[in-house]
Amino acid sequence: MSWIESVIAFPDAHEIQSDGRQRFWKKIEEAEVRYLRVITLEDGETIHNAFFDRRYKGLMR
Repeated sequence: MSWIESVIAFPDAHEIQSDGRQRFWKKIEEAEVRYLRVITLEDGETIHNAFFDRRYKGLMR
């Protein structure tokens, strides 16, 4: 849960989807330097989903 909170508070990248949900990415060093993607509802706080995004390569969006 602390990783998820960190992603939302200090994302490496942030994007708002067409449905209003928000996507946040952050590199997690402790997880073999993978990017954790967190999707929230429109409020930017209620977590909808979180997973390691294999396709994300760290490009700023």
